[in-house]
Amino acid sequence: MEDPEAPARAAGPDWPAVDWAAALQRHGRWLRRVILSRLGERQAVEEVMQEVSLAAVASPAPPRADPASVGAWLYRVAVRQTLLYRRRSGRRRKLLDGFVRRGAAADAAPATPDPLRWLLSSERADLVRQAVARLPRRDADVLVLKYTEHWSYRDLARHLGTTESAIEARLHRARARLREELNRLKLGEEWL
Repeated sequence: MEDPEAPARAAGPDWPAVDWAAALQRHGRWLRRVILSRLGERQAVEEVMQEVSLAAVASPAPPRADPASVGAWLYRVAVRQTLLYRRRSGRRRKLLDGFVRRGAAADAAPATPDPLRWLLSSERADLVRQAVARLPRRDADVLVLKYTEHWSYRDLARHLGTTESAIEARLHRARARLREELNRLKLGEEWL
């Protein structure tokens, strides 16, 4: 039998319980971007978001119902769930690699020729993905949210639980590191 007082006790004496459905809907888009940035696998995003939802609902110490703290808290949960997913995926990959080494790999489909423009664009996108993957995760998250969600410094600061000046500094550092990584990957200035 459910205790009708449970949501009020879970929320604490001074603040109301968090409406997780509304919070996850409000923050879901940018959380998915962060997860995709960290994983690089579109098919895994929804699985991780389900884990984030479960962790949020089952949390013994949820944040206050203040929208700014809920977004920052969900960001931390999403990062943790992404790391757990990567760990599970690594174990699966290791198991599959063992099968491949024993000759159980499936035949690869032959590649079809594509136009030169598509190939160059694909190579450039791949190099940028590689460069972003080499960045520290916090830098990659800020870049992805800034340039895919088109968030202002204020939006980034509010959702990531920090100050605007910290976001400005992180973005400046992240752009410089991205340029360095692109140069390391032999990407010329004409690509930037």
